[in-house]
Amino acid sequence: MAIHIALAKGRIHKAVMKYLQESGYEFPTYSEDSRKLIFEDSKSMLKVTLVKSPDVAVYVERGAADVGIVGEDVLVEEASGAAVYEVLDLGIGRCRMAVAGIAGKKVDMTRRITIGTKYPRIARQYFEQNHHSVDIIKLNGSVELAPLGGLSDVIVDIVETGNTLKANGLEVLQYFMDFSARMICNPVSFKIKYSEIQQLMKVIQQKELEV
Repeated sequence: MAIHIALAKGRIHKAVMKYLQESGYEFPTYSEDSRKLIFEDSKSMLKVTLVKSPDVAVYVERGAADVGIVGEDVLVEEASGAAVYEVLDLGIGRCRMAVAGIAGKKVDMTRRITIGTKYPRIARQYFEQNHHSVDIIKLNGSVELAPLGGLSDVIVDIVETGNTLKANGLEVLQYFMDFSARMICNPVSFKIKYSEIQQLMKVIQQKELEV
């Protein structure tokens, strides 16, 4: 039986598709710059749908896809209660969640502070666990601007190299979570297509993916 994979669009899907092709799967209509969103391999063993990261768990939970591959940060923030199995850490897309603020400016954590972030659930959980009183402002992009424009005291965001923070006069104050891409699976599909899914996992585990 064919396996339907929901892949998070972006660097993750490019890395996974590249590896699948190197492992012998041929996708005649796929190219990185294609506008198509659905691809099937030439032997009808895999069907791949490219979706936005927050939608991967929705596709898998609802059974529209058998498995999904997406960043763990998205699963924690957007799909913490999703009825899916997390079956594999792909070890790609590694990044860290961090609190960052204006370089050289001390933040008084004893008072109520304002946080700008694209990850309100993760941010609130972190500060509540550390007994800090905070106001959370949900932002959708260019989070680095929030403290510079006086919108927030600090930000909570994904940090990979730290170059973007540095270029905007910010610095990391505290790292607190590590993430990587994960494979999730629909529970029913895991039972019905167990051997096929195990084979796919085995193929992916044979090589260290790069992203």
